[in-house]
Amino acid sequence: MKLLFNPASPFARKVRVAAHELGVHERIEPVVVAPLPIRPVAELASVNPLGKVPCLVLDDGTALYDSRVIAEYLDGLVGGGGLFPPAGSARWTALRRQALGDGMMDAGVAMRYERAVRPAERQFSEWIDGQLVKIRQALDTLEQEAPSLAQGVTIGHIAIGCALGYLDFRFPEQSWRSGRAALAEFYDRFSARPSMTATTPPV
Repeated sequence: MKLLFNPASPFARKVRVAAHELGVHERIEPVVVAPLPIRPVAELASVNPLGKVPCLVLDDGTALYDSRVIAEYLDGLVGGGGLFPPAGSARWTALRRQALGDGMMDAGVAMRYERAVRPAERQFSEWIDGQLVKIRQALDTLEQEAPSLAQGVTIGHIAIGCALGYLDFRFPEQSWRSGRAALAEFYDRFSARPSMTATTPPV
């Protein structure tokens, strides 16, 4: 298998962390690409018409895209249930947390592109502020939920951990830990996991 990814992408990191947690990372050949909305990458577009990372190309040539799809595929390689609880409230909690973490990453990546790609005079500051509101509301929700995050590791934990890591990486000025001691404690523990340290984006 080949994983087309960019080390700075929080969604690609989510897949890579999942692969490490499941013990299948050594079965995946990493292929670094650098896609941008204004500059398609031919190697990526040839397997993913959306031109987005991550994209997992299986040995038979089948391409899987979207971090949620790839993570669940990897979970299935080890029999399922490793990161995705099979049923009941535990499954819906994990999927809800994944959605919350993914939503934070969506907002963060959108802000990053607005600031890094669009010329300064054309940047929409009110729109950026709206993305920050989403992130802060999600952080406040997670602060309340943080004590229950101490149990186990699911795809929800991974999505949240990668979202928080992306805030540190791209938006350190937001100081997301301020007033959120319980969430910060969770992240300090989670970010020390080998799967997270092995996938830390480059400075």
